[in-house]
Amino acid sequence: MADVGLLAGVSAITVSRAFKTPDKVTSELRDRIRGAAQSLGYVPNRAASALAAARSMNIVVLIPSLTNLVFVDLLAGIHDVLHPRGYQELIGITRYAAAEEERLLGSYLEFQPDGLLITGIDHQPAAWRRLERLGRPVVHMMELMTGRPDACSVGLSQEAAGAALARHFLARGYKRPGFVAVQLDPRALARGAGYRAVLQEAGLYDPARELMVPDPSSISLGAELLGRLLDQAPDCDAIFFCNDDLAQGALFQCRRRGIEVPGQLAIAGFNDLPASAWCAPSLTTIATPRYEIGRVSAEMLLTLLDGKEPAARQVDLGFALAEREST
Repeated sequence: MADVGLLAGVSAITVSRAFKTPDKVTSELRDRIRGAAQSLGYVPNRAASALAAARSMNIVVLIPSLTNLVFVDLLAGIHDVLHPRGYQELIGITRYAAAEEERLLGSYLEFQPDGLLITGIDHQPAAWRRLERLGRPVVHMMELMTGRPDACSVGLSQEAAGAALARHFLARGYKRPGFVAVQLDPRALARGAGYRAVLQEAGLYDPARELMVPDPSSISLGAELLGRLLDQAPDCDAIFFCNDDLAQGALFQCRRRGIEVPGQLAIAGFNDLPASAWCAPSLTTIATPRYEIGRVSAEMLLTLLDGKEPAARQVDLGFALAEREST
């Protein structure tokens, strides 16, 4: 660092700051230091830096999938907060499996991360014990830890979102609505629970109009499950799919089968993926603030790492009903 500083005309401390907390150095100075480092072939020793600062500058981020755009948006919000502070993300893919989450926790904790950002709150008892004994800040994302007020979480009420979609169907006059869920992770099940409760209260719930399978969500699966649900409940006049890609597949399949949407069958999804507004007809869905959840979660984690108390440990960022042509 002394050599880089001499070439760049700054102190070794400034060189260190440029690499550790680049947001605290002007862009002109940062570029000059990095140019000097590149010309000298200097690469910061992260292990030595971690020992000196008692921080690894690593943050573990566990998400269920990298193929689902929901979690890509979440990662973008996280990265945009952590990167300027000099942190790097250690990303683990749990594949919606508790055993894989437990394995990843054991593996990544060997890197002595400064904190963890974890999707969901449905951990196995062993994972909970590991997190509670960790001694490092943990923020849960996408769901709210209402039963653990001392824990930190940023997300939305999945159950309330499902209920809002059901009320939308009722307001539009649909009397025989169905529900399709896949993967059967806690968030999808919570959406279904909220949706089901509203229909039960209205006296319109029929278990024959529900289809729930553990397969991964996809457009092709949505097309297939539309046919399966209509085979077992041909009187459905509306269907809530727990993910937008499923609903998009159902729209394509309706067109192939000559089913008029929404004239014969209304279709709705969840998450408001980018293509949903451009389907024909455009898809009614629940818009969720994935990027903001990632951003706020990362900011909360940094607050904890700075030894401060966040303004709130439970942050509900809500959702919005995007009413479009498909209903």
